[in-house]
Formats: sequence, structure tokens, C-alpha cells
Amino acid sequence: MLLQDRTAFVTGGSGAVGSAIVRTFVKEGARVAFSYRDHADRAQALVAELEAGGATVRAYPLDVLDGQAAQALDRQIEQEIGPVDILVNNAGLTQVMPFALIEEEDWDQVMDINVKGTFLVTKAFLRGMIRRQRGAIINLGSLAGMRILEVPVHYATAKSAIMGFTLSLAREVARYQIRVNAVIPGMLSAGVGLNVPDRQKEEYKRYCTLGRVGTPEEVADLVVFLASERSSYINAQGIYIDGGI
Repeated sequence: MLLQDRTAFVTGGSGAVGSAIVRTFVKEGARVAFSYRDHADRAQALVAELEAGGATVRAYPLDVLDGQAAQALDRQIEQEIGPVDILVNNAGLTQVMPFALIEEEDWDQVMDINVKGTFLVTKAFLRGMIRRQRGAIINLGSLAGMRILEVPVHYATAKSAIMGFTLSLAREVARYQIRVNAVIPGMLSAGVGLNVPDRQKEEYKRYCTLGRVGTPEEVADLVVFLASERSSYINAQGIYIDGGI
């Protein structure tokens, strides 16, 4: 198992990609905590499913914009299942709308959840990693922020910012034996991909060398690899998983 005796925390763990990451971490032997915001029923169902198989899994409600709550959660997870040495910043938000209809509050909401939330959660969990001189942080970006695509401007901007955050933080914390990388998915069959019109899906598949969209499970496999010691010489990278665009 790639993650035996490791403890991971995943934000947005009740969503399509988040739940796939949680399941794959469990399969690879990790103790897993994850957060949710609106879907307590999904979160508890996932916990029940995985605990039935003998896994150590906990779900916690968290507003990623509440930095003090994130700090308290770091301490709670350490007490309940162990110190977190893997952090996956997966929680995100998008709105499908043209630029002309984006209002200031829309812009702020998307930037806050995707960028400020990543900052606050990372700051809360990074302190323990620095103290223990060990850790892996994986940030979920998006092809939307890295290619010329027909996507919401505020979402593309937020996801582009994640890459800058990843590069700068990786350089700063490498001295503490903490690696920081980003995973950059293309179009997926679930999650945000469900909101994409059929016309755009077909266009994506036409330009994708593999001729299809990806799955949350494929993204989860990459996240697990980056969290494991098998990727010990991979740092400050944005790794695309888009089928070849």
C-alpha cells in the first residue's frame, strides 16, 4: 500500500472528485479525514461505506473561509486519528455564466472559495507539517486556468492562481521536507463536467488525443501517487491529466 500509516485530509470530500480521492486513499492504506459543506448525507454515507470495510475515516463540516475553524480541525484530526501529513485542497466552486453577467459578488465568491480557501486551509495544516518536517500538499487546479477554453472567466482566473500558489509555496517549504504539487484535470465525466453543454464535450473529445473525457478515479490515482513516497523527487509541478489536449 502506497500510504500505509499516513494520515490525509481532503477538502470537499463529498463531491465526485473528492470522494474518489478519499476512496483511493483508503484503498492505499491511509487514515482519511475529509471536509464537506452542504452535503452531510453524502459525507456520512461515504464514511459508513468505508468504515464497513475496516477503514479509519472521519467527515467534518468546514467552511474553508473560516481560518480559525480550519486550525481547530487540524488539532481535532490529530487527536482523533493522527497528525495530518497529506493535504489535498480539492474544495472548489464554479458558476457557468458569460463575463458580461458576472457581478462583483460572483467574482468574489468564486475567488474566495477556490483561492482564499486554499490559502486558509493550507496555512492551518502546514504548521504541523513544518513542526514534523514532513508533508505532501496537492492542490486541485483545472485545465480551465491553463488553456484557451470556453469557460467562466472568474473560474479560470481562480484556477490559474492555484498554480502560482503551488509554485511559490513549494519553493518556500521545501526546506522542511514538504512537497507541493498541483493536479490539473481536463474535462471529467462527473463533478464540474456535468455542467458542460454537450456541444463543448464533443469539441473537447475531438481535440483530445485519447478521444474521451476523464474520470474522477483517474484523477484520484494521480493524487495518491503525488502524496506517496514514490513521487519523492516531484515538487513544484503542475501535472496535467487531460487525455492529451
